[in-house]
Formats: sequence, C-alpha cells, structure tokens
Amino acid sequence: MFPTTSGGASFAVSLPNLEATHRLAIDIANALEPGDFVTLSGDLGAGKTTLARAVIRYLAGDSEISVPSPTFILMQHYDLSRFPLVHADLYRLNSPSELAELGFDDLPERAVVLLEWPDRAAGFLPADRLDVALTLMPEQDAEARNARITGYGKFAPRAERITTLRKFLDRTEFADAERIRMQGDASTRIYEHLSLETRHAILMNAPRRADGPPVRHGRPYSAIAHLAEDVKPFVALAQSLRLRGFSTPEIFFADVEAGFLILEDLGTGGIVEGDPPQPIDECYTTAIDVLIALHSQAMPEVLPVPGTGIDYRLPPYDMDAFQIEAELLLDWYLPRAGITASDAARSHFVTLWQDALKPAVEGKRTWVLRDFHSPNLLWLPRRQGLARLGLLDFQDAVMGPAAYDVASLLQDARVDVSEEMEISLLGRYAKARREHDAAFDAPAFIQLYATLAAQRASKILGIFSRLDRRDGKPQYLRHIPRIWSYLQRSLAHPALAPLNDWYGANVPLKK
Repeated sequence: MFPTTSGGASFAVSLPNLEATHRLAIDIANALEPGDFVTLSGDLGAGKTTLARAVIRYLAGDSEISVPSPTFILMQHYDLSRFPLVHADLYRLNSPSELAELGFDDLPERAVVLLEWPDRAAGFLPADRLDVALTLMPEQDAEARNARITGYGKFAPRAERITTLRKFLDRTEFADAERIRMQGDASTRIYEHLSLETRHAILMNAPRRADGPPVRHGRPYSAIAHLAEDVKPFVALAQSLRLRGFSTPEIFFADVEAGFLILEDLGTGGIVEGDPPQPIDECYTTAIDVLIALHSQAMPEVLPVPGTGIDYRLPPYDMDAFQIEAELLLDWYLPRAGITASDAARSHFVTLWQDALKPAVEGKRTWVLRDFHSPNLLWLPRRQGLARLGLLDFQDAVMGPAAYDVASLLQDARVDVSEEMEISLLGRYAKARREHDAAFDAPAFIQLYATLAAQRASKILGIFSRLDRRDGKPQYLRHIPRIWSYLQRSLAHPALAPLNDWYGANVPLKK
C-alpha cells in the first residue's frame, strides 16, 4: 500500500522503539515548510498515526495536545504557529473522487498536509511531496518499525538532507539533544536551538545556494551580487574575527561540504528594546566602536577555512554588485507600486548610480560584513569592551568601503534610528578614525556614507517587495515607510542632488 509515483530520493531507517520514532518525527517536522505535502504509508497498525501525532505535537510545542486519529472524522485541522496543518486519513474513502467532498480543494493557504493511506488518492497526489512508508518488524519487537522516506519532485533534495543531517548529528555529542526550530531570516538557512542537559548550541542548516536564472551576461543575481554559495565564508570569517578579538560564535562541530554547523549559543540579548524597538545607546555606541576597531586594521583578502585545508578569497564589492542591488528598486519595488520604468528612465538611473558609486569602487577596501544591523548583533554583558557585541550573519562579506557597514547600522531597516543618534555616532566614528589616521578625509567619508546608505535603502526596498510578491512574506512591507525616511535623509546630501531629482520624478513614496 504505497503511492504509485516513481523516482525521487529515498533512504531507509530502522526504528527499534518509540523514542526512535519520535526522533524521526522531529527530523521531518524541522524540514517542513508551508505548503508541504507528506504521505504516510503502511498497513494497519504500522504506526502512521503515531508518527503523525509526534510531528504535530512537536510542531505545536505541546506534548500533551490532543491529536485524535482522523480515521472516522477523516480530516483534522491544527492552527500552528509556523503554518496551519491538516491531518487526514483516507482509510474509509471508497474513491479518489470523494476527496473534493472532504475539502481537499479548499485547504487553508500555506497548510501542511499529513495524509494517511495515500493509495486511496492514487493519481491525485502532488508531484512534490514526502512519503514515509512504515512496516512492522514483529521479529524484533512490538514497537519496532522500518521506515523508508522518499522525497518526490522538489522534495527530493530535502529528503536527502534529512538523512544527511541525522548522520551529522549522530557524529556529535548533540545526537539526542532537544531540537527547537528558531524563527528564520529572509534566507534559505534554517536554525535550531539544541539543548542537552546543561549544554546549549545552535544548529545552522545551510544548503548550498542553488543558482537562480541568468539575469545578466549569463550569470545569476547571486553570483553578480557576490552572495555566499556555502558555509565556507562563514567559517573563515568567524575564525578570523575571533582571532582579532571580536565575538563571533565558536564552531563546535562542522560539516562544511554538507553545510551543517553547530555553533556557540550567544543568547538572545539584543541591542534594541521596547515596542516598537528602539536603539539602546550603550549597545549602539559599542557597535560603532567595533566598526572603528575593524576599519582601523589592514584586513587580508584571503582567509583560511579551518578544518578544510583550503583558503577563501573575499570577493570585491564591485560596480556590478552595487548596480544590480540598486536596480532591485526598478525590478521589484516599482512594479509592486504599479510602475514600469521606461528604458530611458532605467538608463538614466544606471548612469547616475555609476557616477555616484565610483568613489566606493575605487577607494580603500576593508571587510564589509554587509548585514551589520540589529537583527545580527547581540549584547553579551558578561564580556568586556568590544567583545560585548556578538556578531552574526557575515557570510556575504566582501572587500569594499568601510562606510557601508556604518550605514547598515545607523540606518537600520527594522529600527528607527533618530537623526540625532545617527549624526552623533557618525561624528564619533569620524573623530576616532581621524585620530588613528591623519589622512582620514571626514567630508569624503560622509559623502560616501550618504551614497551607500541611499544605495542600500534602494536595494532593501526591492528585496522587501520581492519577499512579498515572490515569496509570500508580506510582513517585511511594514518597514518600507522607515526605509523611505532614511532614503530621503541620504539623498539630501548635495552630492546626490541628481539622484534625488530622479527619485522625486520616478518613485512614489511610502507605497
């Protein structure tokens, strides 16, 4: 009694007891995304409902939640925090044509489906799904089962990743750790909090970035913008920053090729507080001091990747990268507002940005961590000095202008940084850099800061619009008015007057 679709990625796992079954349920639950379809196959008593119940209770974060068998009610709905979930049992179905009567044509948006007895729906199952086929093993034990997990279609790579992750965890001391999936960011990376007695850690599950469609000169956006393809840059930067006295997570265990890291848990202490969140003065002052210290050093372009015997070269933040990021405003923000930039307007936009960005491309280069803002900065009050600031999410680092990370911090897309605080911390930064280097040109730096802040704001407007329209994540749109406020601050710099005129004529505000 198995689904009829052939092909896919498949692996088998022995489940000698209920604990092993629950561990498989957690492996599956942490791999699920909104809209996924999971079929549970096997004879009567094979443990389909037991596995489904374990998945649902784990996702609900409640080991006592009632999860009745849907054999008689056929379909049970659960409103979970990550997504709605539907648990269905087709054992009593006489024909696949009865699926519509059950409401399968009107499932909640983004719902995950756990479907028992999928053979009753032959010919109606989605091509992209995960199947878990369970068989009894009475010769071993009454609780013993054998499970074959098969990913079909787009689920095949994730099915392979489930078993690869389990093998990785089994090689570490966290094999039996309690795993809680953490709220993710805008990337494809998945994070889990691991707890084992008194030990805590963070699991980073970062599959190799798949190339998107070619967008320019046969290259995908990620290649042009120099986005990390795997975890090697993170591993290299984490060690290099730590060796220089900065607080990055220690890496306890790593499978660099597979993209699995077990990291030091730096906690949850942020650098903002309140609702809506506001910057904490001491934390932001320390953050600007971290940038001062970072930018006052000569930084190498080539870094060792610990445990691999290879080196990683940081890519340059070149004109193509800056330009394609800025053009996200044209490609995603304007269309969301119902506007298509004319060929002439686009050409003018490109020319203006090329002129404005020349100092950024031709000037002195340092490490640009690229996402140096509140979601990626933690407060570690038990540490001293600059080590009180924990650094995360620096795998997309490039060699580029120091002003970029300063703009990331002081024009945080998710937090209202007052103009007064921005000016004060900019002054603190410029004064310290001048004291360290008599050749530091403060006016030129401020112009570059304004330019990069405007470029970054344009990029983020495009990214947040793309997250809404392409990825179904409208929650990012609430930040757009703030980003526009920052953009207007930056475009007010006299050197950006031509760009300010272009935006005024072509871009609607706060839409």
